[in-house]
Amino acid sequence: MSIGSNIRKILFITLWSVVAAGIMVLLVAAIKSRRSRQCKGYEIKISGSGNHAFVDKKEIVVILTDSGAEKLAGKSIGSFNLHEMENELYENPWIKKAQLFFDNNETLQVSITEREPVARIFTENGNSFYIDSSGMQLPLSRKTIVQVPVFTNYPYDKLKTHGNDSVLLHDIKQVGGFILKDTFWMAQIAQVDITPAHTFEMEPVIGNHTIEFGDGSDCEKKFSRLFIFYKDVLSKVGFDKYSRVAVQYTGEIVGTKRGSGITKADSMLAVKNIQQLIRAAQQMQEDTSRQQNVKPLEHNAITDQSALNYDLAQDSEDSAHAAVKPKTNVVAKKPETKFKPVVKKPNPTTQKPKAVMKNKN
Repeated sequence: MSIGSNIRKILFITLWSVVAAGIMVLLVAAIKSRRSRQCKGYEIKISGSGNHAFVDKKEIVVILTDSGAEKLAGKSIGSFNLHEMENELYENPWIKKAQLFFDNNETLQVSITEREPVARIFTENGNSFYIDSSGMQLPLSRKTIVQVPVFTNYPYDKLKTHGNDSVLLHDIKQVGGFILKDTFWMAQIAQVDITPAHTFEMEPVIGNHTIEFGDGSDCEKKFSRLFIFYKDVLSKVGFDKYSRVAVQYTGEIVGTKRGSGITKADSMLAVKNIQQLIRAAQQMQEDTSRQQNVKPLEHNAITDQSALNYDLAQDSEDSAHAAVKPKTNVVAKKPETKFKPVVKKPNPTTQKPKAVMKNKN
């Protein structure tokens, strides 16, 4: 019995070995047959940039065909070095991901994912470039103009990604990414100035004041405090009452009052403009929230910064204090007479933004 059992085992193993070998032969033959087939053409798909196009199909074809010197259609599939072709595509800094493969119809599928800029940076020397969410430095595009947050006074001509300077890059990505995703702040923040201490000061579109933002930490809380301050405080006293508004302090907002010189009509016009901007942003976010189940801007504030917590107090000659219910304070410093010029949002060109005085009419 033992001999017969051993024979059956040997036959079983031999049979399956033959089957496996046959399968391998068929696979090799199929691969050889496929590699000998000719490419019938190509299809290029580009995604990841929204409504912008930093890389077009013509550029991709130029890279794949070596500037037209090589035709893809009619070429044997086995002669394509797809890995090398992908590496050539990656030489374009706007390409985040490239994937090449042949489908069952012998068509070369080219899938391209573009990088999406989150900020535009102007250096102290006047150079300009974009960065994406990964911190990649991107050149300016001649094909399209991108509306992204603008940062000025970057101290280096190239991005610093190591050491202490990498913290500044991280903060720029944090702040720029937050502003970019919020319709209200994209409309209200004209530019973000980088200070020598690597903190941020923002110049608004509406209102003649400077926002002291601090570093890039707690972006959501800082912007939430500032939004409620706009809505519940400046809408009562006017958007030109304070020359500086500091939101970097936990649980409070510090405002520096300016001297005389701003007319009531100017202030009322700024209030009207910002109220319209708030309503437009809220309506847009409410429309979006119906599709994504996201709370609209006004009701998405941090819990310790409810609009009901603000109760504007009477002004005194030297200082004013807007007393609030627990946790958030609005403190107004002594008036100052100096006016800081506001830099308009730069036109996306290679030139350094010019500083101009805002004319309030």
